[in-house]
Amino acid sequence: MEMRLREGRFLRRWKRFLSEVELDNGEVVTAHCPNSGSMATLLNPGIAAWLRHDPSPKRKLAWTLVLLETPAGGLAVVDTQLPNRVVAEGVAAGLVPELAGYGRARREVSMHCAAMGDENSRFDLVLDACPNGRPACIIEIKNDTMLSQHQPGRADFPDARTERGAKHLRHLAALAQAGFRCVQFYLVNRSDCDSGGIADYIDPAYAVALGLARAAGVEVLAYRAEIQPQRLGIGQACPFMI
Repeated sequence: MEMRLREGRFLRRWKRFLSEVELDNGEVVTAHCPNSGSMATLLNPGIAAWLRHDPSPKRKLAWTLVLLETPAGGLAVVDTQLPNRVVAEGVAAGLVPELAGYGRARREVSMHCAAMGDENSRFDLVLDACPNGRPACIIEIKNDTMLSQHQPGRADFPDARTERGAKHLRHLAALAQAGFRCVQFYLVNRSDCDSGGIADYIDPAYAVALGLARAAGVEVLAYRAEIQPQRLGIGQACPFMI
């Protein structure tokens, strides 16, 4: 995925979805921060930042925060809208062999399972069943960017409590029991980390939900992202500590 980004210097984040960045020409702009998490281990004033510029009249803010430099000199993707696209493009290009051999790929698909009552969930990617009888594959994708408290070079998820994430796991478990193939996919989106893991010290309930989902048949996949200021893509599979 090609990206046209403008470099600047990160100043602060406030009100959750707003950030302030000084551009390379000295202008200070307010940018949308498309990340609902805490962004723990990433918010360091003065580090390099990269923004996307979209001056559409339909937008309240013309700038969007996309990348932040890490203290170790790496890059982290903070725009949580990008991982879904990266993984979908990687699957389509055959770069994720575990997810090869399916039919049409659909993004942002609402799924219902009788075991969940009236509760629906929208999943990031659904790969349609194949003519050979292989069931459809339902994939939920998470952006993994928080430097682990326990292991150097590891990025842990989540960086804040996430009931929504636990709900997705419960629904994946129910769908797996109903006969679908279900995958929880973690994209390690921080270039100074070569593995991922679960931050049970941040959200123990999410860790429990993941354990129950795995027991019900949900698979876990983890891949590193290949991150450059002007290009983002999927890299190699990586270890994931559960």
